[in-house]
Amino acid sequence: MVVDNRVFCLEDDVKSSAFPGEITVLRSLSRRSYHGHCRLLLERRGTTIHRHVRDAFCDDGYGRELLSSDLYVNNWSNEDLTEGMVQHERAGPSIPSTMYEHLHSDRVHALHYYCPNILSKWAARPRHWPPQEAVQRVVSLGAVLTPVGFKGSKYQHVEWRVCFNAGEIELISNLNDTQTKLYVLLKMIKNDVLHPRKKEVSSYTLKNIVLWMAENNPQASFHKKSILQWLHEALDALRVALITLELPYYMIPERNLMATSGLDEEQQRTWISTITDMLHEGPRVILRLPKIRQCIVAHPEPFRWYSGMRIELEMLTLMHMNRVVICMDENREVDDTDAILQAFKRRLNEVMTDVFVRMIMEGSRVINANDIFKRILM
Repeated sequence: MVVDNRVFCLEDDVKSSAFPGEITVLRSLSRRSYHGHCRLLLERRGTTIHRHVRDAFCDDGYGRELLSSDLYVNNWSNEDLTEGMVQHERAGPSIPSTMYEHLHSDRVHALHYYCPNILSKWAARPRHWPPQEAVQRVVSLGAVLTPVGFKGSKYQHVEWRVCFNAGEIELISNLNDTQTKLYVLLKMIKNDVLHPRKKEVSSYTLKNIVLWMAENNPQASFHKKSILQWLHEALDALRVALITLELPYYMIPERNLMATSGLDEEQQRTWISTITDMLHEGPRVILRLPKIRQCIVAHPEPFRWYSGMRIELEMLTLMHMNRVVICMDENREVDDTDAILQAFKRRLNEVMTDVFVRMIMEGSRVINANDIFKRILM
C-alpha cells in the first residue's frame, strides 16, 4: 500500500486549519453511501498536489469537486512499467502486477483518513480483547481510504472505502498462539476444501470471524487443548454467515462483509452442506487438509524446516519490495546504498544459501538458484 502524504481526508466535524498550505484537504461525505464508504469533496487544494490526484477531480453537478476513485486508480495504472514488470487487470482498489514472471504483488494507492469518531466508537466497545494498550495503538494508527466504491452504488465511481490496514496488523499481532493457529487452519480450509473462485469467501472474511471470536470470549479459553473446539465454533460462524449472508466488519459493524460477496445460490448450498458435514466430523476434520495430513504421516522435521524457510523468504521478499518503493525517487531510480535495503538483500541471500546447501546434501540436482527461488514462492 502506498499512501500519499500530501493529501489528508477528514471526517465531517474535524477542522482543517491545523494542516499546512502544501497539504490538499478533502472532506468525507458519508451520506447516501453504504457503511464504511464515503465520497471526497475538495475543501482546499494544496500547493504540492500530485498530478494523479489533480487529474482525478470531477464535478459533482453542483459546482463542487469530488475526487473520483476510478480516475485515481486509472491514473496510476497508466504509469510507465519498469523492466520485467507485467501489469494485470484492476482488482478492486489494487493494481496487480508480476515481476520477472514469479513475483506477484498487489499495489494499492491510498489516502490518509482522519476519522476520530469511527475509531472512538470502536474503542469504546466492551471487550475481552485486545488489551487497552493495543486498543490505543490501533486508534493512533488511524485509517486510510482506498479507491473502490460499494458494488452496485450509483456513486461507485467516486466512492472510497475506509480501511484500517495498520490497525488490523496490530490486532493480528495481538492474537495468542491458539488464535493465530485457528486463523491459519481456516485459511487452509478455504484453500483446500472450499476452493472459492472469486473470493466469495476470502481470508479477510475469516480474519474478521477470528477477531470477533477473540473480542467476545475470555482469553484464557483460547489454549492449545481448545483449538479444535474453536475451529468448530469458527466453522459454525462461517456457516451462519453463508446462510444469512451477513457478517459485520470488525472495525465498522454496520458494514456487512457478505453484502458484495457475489455468492450464487448453488455455491451457497454446496458450501453450507460441506461445512455442515465438517462440523459433524468433529476433530477428524483436520484430516481434510493435505498439509496437516502430510505432517501426521511423514517425518515432521524437514517439513517444519522448509516451511520456516519459505515463510521467512516470503516476508523478506515483501519487505524488500516495500523498501524499494520507499527508496525510489521521482525518476523511479532506486537508492541501492540504503542500509535497510542492503540488509534485506543479505538475509535473502543467506536464506537461499541455506536452502541450496540442504538440497544438495539431500541429493537434489537442481543447481539454478533462480529456479529454486521461483519454486519456493510459487
